[in-house]
Amino acid sequence: MRNKTVVETMLRLLACTRYEILPTASAEDKVLEHVPVERVVTITASPGKGLEATLDLSERLCGHGYAVVPHLAARMVRGRSELAEICDRLTGKGITRIFVPGGDADPVGDYPDAFSLLADLRDLGDPFDHVGITGYPETHPTISDDLTVQSMWDKRQHATHIVSNLTFDPKAIRAWVARLRARGVTMPLLLGMPGPVERAKLLNMATKIGVGESTRFLTKHRGTFLRLAAPGGFTGERFLEQCAPALAPPEARVEGLHVFTFNQIAETEAWRTRLMEQLAR
Repeated sequence: MRNKTVVETMLRLLACTRYEILPTASAEDKVLEHVPVERVVTITASPGKGLEATLDLSERLCGHGYAVVPHLAARMVRGRSELAEICDRLTGKGITRIFVPGGDADPVGDYPDAFSLLADLRDLGDPFDHVGITGYPETHPTISDDLTVQSMWDKRQHATHIVSNLTFDPKAIRAWVARLRARGVTMPLLLGMPGPVERAKLLNMATKIGVGESTRFLTKHRGTFLRLAAPGGFTGERFLEQCAPALAPPEARVEGLHVFTFNQIAETEAWRTRLMEQLAR
């Protein structure tokens, strides 16, 4: 039997959920059919498809009334002039939110990391009201834990919130949130987690990202496949329940969920609404 604080925390986070989707040909139709217009949608950036796919889908969904968050992967932007063009294009459509990861690709221009692009956004007049950056609850494969926390501290004047990277370990979340706040990083946090994904569909999604990127995608998310497909393995409900005590206090400043849908959009929204109904009984 869950205690009242856990239930209230789970309901609060589920009510403030946004969905991450990949810019495939069918993504727009899936969102329109299954996602309420009040739900925030974020659009990933793929080196294989280029930023144009991200920007185009963001504009189209914004035109349908959604609050959209295009991912501006720093290493995919050539320099300040292209960045200025992107800012004008997005703000001209009424888009006020972006997410700025460094990106996995080799840099195509002047930005080797997210911080350098964020600094240029400041020089361009901070054109966006909401700017998200990545947080790493578990060790990054190429960056030490101390540096990832220091990076979030360095970005505090350029960003408005943090989105945590995928993890399946509630203990890691609890320790990381405490460490962030102890270090003085006070930006609000969105907890990153996978939605209910079938492995076969996840593999199929990997092939749609682009031939040149499928191997990289599969390698990067190999652990995700195994955890999501294992009988009795990861479930979002259990993960949230175990994280909730650490996310409940106001000082934790965890404001919602960032759900990696892998474009299983209908299944993800059905899971969220069903769980909220169960918790509210």
